[in-house]
Parts: sequence; structure tokens; C-alpha cells
Amino acid sequence: MNRGGFSWNRFLGISRVKYNISRKTGIPLSRSGRQQKIGRLVTGGCLPMMLFWLTLPAILLLLVVFS
Repeated sequence: MNRGGFSWNRFLGISRVKYNISRKTGIPLSRSGRQQKIGRLVTGGCLPMMLFWLTLPAILLLLVVFS
């Protein structure tokens, strides 16, 4: 069961300090966590809404050109 192994970072308390910093600032310290947070901020957590706003100018341009 105990497949985690030994970790110097956990032993020295580095993992706990990083966890506390992330919790207090709201900014993840891991690279993937930061990328996910930025992605949620940019898209508002909703990819379809982002796609709508990206295609809206093209749709409006087509309406103006063909009307």
C-alpha cells in the first residue's frame, strides 16, 4: 500500500509552505495550475462563450458585406 516513497520536500515542510502560499494568494505554484487558472480567467470558464465572441466579428462582417 505505501507506494508514495520518501520525499525530502514533505519531510522538510516545503510542500506545506507552498500549499499555504497558494491557498492565501489564490495563485497556484505549479505550472499546470497557473495555466489552468489563466485559461479560466480568459474564457470565463466557458469555452463556448469564448468561441462566440471570436466568431461574432466575422458574422457581423458577413452581414454588412452581403446586405
